[in-house]
Amino acid sequence: MEKAGLLNGTEVLKSFTDVLYFTKQDQIPPEVRRLFKEKKASYLVLPIDEYPHVRNRLDLIGTVVIDAKDLNATQQQKLAGIIESLETENIGVILLTSRVELPIKSFSLSPTRTSFSMAGTLESVSIDELWVRISVNIACRQRSSSITARPTIPTKHLQRIYRNKLAEQLSMTEALVDNLAEQLRLASLVQQDFLPAQLPNSDKVRWAAVFLPAEWVSGDIYNVVRIDEQHIGFYVADVVGHGMPAALLTIFLKQALVMRETVENNYRIFSPAEVMKNLNIRMSGQKLSGYQFATCCYCLLNTQKLELTFARAGHPYPILIRPGEQPQQLEIRGPLLGIFKEAEYIQNTIRVQRGDKLWLYSDGAEPFTGYFDDQTGFHFNEEFCKITNLPVGEMADCFKALVQKQKDNIPEIDDITVVGLEIL
Repeated sequence: MEKAGLLNGTEVLKSFTDVLYFTKQDQIPPEVRRLFKEKKASYLVLPIDEYPHVRNRLDLIGTVVIDAKDLNATQQQKLAGIIESLETENIGVILLTSRVELPIKSFSLSPTRTSFSMAGTLESVSIDELWVRISVNIACRQRSSSITARPTIPTKHLQRIYRNKLAEQLSMTEALVDNLAEQLRLASLVQQDFLPAQLPNSDKVRWAAVFLPAEWVSGDIYNVVRIDEQHIGFYVADVVGHGMPAALLTIFLKQALVMRETVENNYRIFSPAEVMKNLNIRMSGQKLSGYQFATCCYCLLNTQKLELTFARAGHPYPILIRPGEQPQQLEIRGPLLGIFKEAEYIQNTIRVQRGDKLWLYSDGAEPFTGYFDDQTGFHFNEEFCKITNLPVGEMADCFKALVQKQKDNIPEIDDITVVGLEIL
């Protein structure tokens, strides 16, 4: 049933009508008329004053659209009563133009200063959205009564609308994910630039390193530096946590860890205890938020005397691997970095010999190295012990393979970093 123009009170509902359209205007907007025609929806256009003539035939109405533009105070007051009575009949109301600032006593909603009906002008509500609202109201109307009417929502049309919107959202999400992945990839490359490009191998010592971030970037960092002809400083540091915040702090640690000082033409090599103390002072002085704690183990090797001096700041103990003997943890006390500015660090010195290997690692590598028992202390894994007799380079390669093999059995994989040293 399609009726053009405004009707008077003598013309009342005679059959089921999808949309009852109240307006003060001479006619409904052309785009709305085309919408109803395209959807084959029946509609009736009435002035707001004619509502009493259809009050007793609301069982024949699917939904009501009200154009509240230019209503005077009396008509607005009538509109409040109309909305209230439509609600008692479970008829959905779509209020165009603007919300009406009138208190409405609602049987299903708490009293409010504004109409509970949806508001919006045709300028702000698309035709498609208007049709969806109308369709939903009619569907709700059918569920709340015994009205039998033809389906008013073309399923394929709605599916196309939602499919297009979903495709657009997915496309935007994919673009954001691709952009984020590219930025993380570049951040990973930048962090790797801070790692040593070449290890100081010689006829006396051989080095190996393993660097396996849990994500794109790592909360671990390591370095191996030849300080002078007979001294090599090396360390592994681990920021609490992993990911981008931790990775940013590793760059600070790299710059803040100083191995020697130069005065005019002379230089002085800092002892490992001094290195740890100075690093802790710098880190505490930054008053960092978030990922502000770190662990570190710093070692100083004298290649002439074959002396290894080391200090530790809350880090896993370094492991000494001596031919024909069980691996041994080099235990030494040392508090975390970045907590107490006045913290003191101690150091220890051992003699190394040909064939000895030193294994320095972050706590992410600990599950693949051994486990701690409260009663008997630390125990090395059998798989780890099997590779300790290999040259340090092969040992590092086998350790990486061991991680790849066993990582599915570890509840949570952390950043893994290892620095290996072998005395030739």
